[in-house]
Amino acid sequence: MSHSRSPLIHNYWIKQHGLDAEYRREAVRPEDFAAFVGSLAERGYRGANVTLPHKEAALALAQPDDRAKAVGAANTLWLGGGQLHATNTDVEGFIANLDAAAPGWDKGLTTALVLGAGGAARGIVFGLLGRGVETIHVANRTLDRAKDLRERFGPAVHPVSWDETNGLLAGAGLLVNTTSLGMSGQPPLEIDVRRLPVSAVVSDIVYAPLQTALLRAADQRGLRRADGLGMLLHQAVRGFSLWFGVTPEVTPELRALVEADLTRQ
Repeated sequence: MSHSRSPLIHNYWIKQHGLDAEYRREAVRPEDFAAFVGSLAERGYRGANVTLPHKEAALALAQPDDRAKAVGAANTLWLGGGQLHATNTDVEGFIANLDAAAPGWDKGLTTALVLGAGGAARGIVFGLLGRGVETIHVANRTLDRAKDLRERFGPAVHPVSWDETNGLLAGAGLLVNTTSLGMSGQPPLEIDVRRLPVSAVVSDIVYAPLQTALLRAADQRGLRRADGLGMLLHQAVRGFSLWFGVTPEVTPELRALVEADLTRQ
């Protein structure tokens, strides 16, 4: 996608580690995707990131790991052992960002409220279940989509209608926005964070704007929070490691670089 910051992030790490490599964008039509993926090695690629609308196709065309299978979508491909492999790094991007921004966020956490039921929500619910969260309320304007997550992940997921959201805040130790509400050019996310417990953590996966209204409200309330840019940076780590055998770090310098680029837009 033309607005992706992935080239900025990965080329920063490539330069930092002195690698003879380049991360670049390739616009591929859906009807050409299978052929393109099948020729990655011939084109000199070690792997690729995959954006919409190709994430489900990538899952079908590669050998997915358990994480990609559970989420139902792949965003990272790599070549190894003569095969094309697939994973989903949104899961660890979300979890690693929370670990960095709000250390200990999962200690004693029993109930989370996730807004939205799309692809991002699937990865986040998977990650929360992996950290032992017992009850995950998933609120969506289309209730059937929230019910799909219960069918995929089991009885810990509780589908709820959007109208029930504010009533569930008092019992939520973690609030996560996975929708586009609050994103630049989108309608606002109208939710009353004053209903959350004082110990609650707020996470918004939107990173444009950097400071969403939800995060601003969390700051005003004195709640711990994790932003969308942090998730974007942390989800890139594993792909780079799989391609180059080097595990990069998310540093303040890298964050400042991407922040500056976002601010220029």
